[in-house]
Amino acid sequence: MSNQVIDALFKTNAVRVAPEDTPFWYTSGTLGPFYINTHFIIKDEATANDYLKRIETYIAEDKLTMPKKLFTDFLDIYEKSETFKMITDLLVDKIKEYDFDYISGGERRDFFFSMLPAYFLNKPHLTIFKDGSSVYSTDKFENTVSSDKVDLKGKKALHVADLITEASSYLRAWIPAIRELGSEITDTVAIIDRHQNGEANLKSENVSMFTFAGIDKELFNEALNNGAINQAQYDLTMKFLENPTAYMQDFLVSHPTFIKDQIALGGKAEQRARLAIEKGFAKE
Repeated sequence: MSNQVIDALFKTNAVRVAPEDTPFWYTSGTLGPFYINTHFIIKDEATANDYLKRIETYIAEDKLTMPKKLFTDFLDIYEKSETFKMITDLLVDKIKEYDFDYISGGERRDFFFSMLPAYFLNKPHLTIFKDGSSVYSTDKFENTVSSDKVDLKGKKALHVADLITEASSYLRAWIPAIRELGSEITDTVAIIDRHQNGEANLKSENVSMFTFAGIDKELFNEALNNGAINQAQYDLTMKFLENPTAYMQDFLVSHPTFIKDQIALGGKAEQRARLAIEKGFAKE
């Protein structure tokens, strides 16, 4: 695991560990001591959110012109952001080890990490959208056409992603989109592995994965040693990694008004609290 990557993840708050008494709500209605936004490594949260909005705007305007516009924006921030340049350069060096014909990336966060390696390695880029459609860019994004206008039969894709959790996006969208074009995919490279069966799920599709960091004890050991988190935060993450369910139950027992307080806050806090009640994770 690269110390450079770990330092950058915490420096940009791409991996954020909560204070002891304020865990994060996850979309599942559960609580946890850390949150992951891999795309923050572009520079910071504000820059990452700005680029997400650009992606949405460019797609809405025209899918065919979107890749060049977005690639140009990424190339600009590459020259300005130390963390984004570092992770991009590491990706390029790693990707050189693989045999492939083009790089693919899926809407939206994969684009942060798939486009620049395609440019620097002078490889075509397949931009896959959430609706299953895709466009194919060549000549360093100077030419883009709908992928159904190109013969990609027998070509090999290398998919580059931000984060692998259960690999559900791969199984639902990215792998089918590539195979429907007659291409094959045997490998993928991502920044973070959440260690939630993603590797096994990809293996079932005969796809091998490489990641630069994993959400595991080693990552938080290095974060503690580097001063990115304190001992109390470290202890919480270890407890969570050992048993996420027990972590949440113990927290709610020691903070008996937490759910009531979250409901009183309204908004997303209330929504998550009510979801936790609905799913039986917490009592009202």
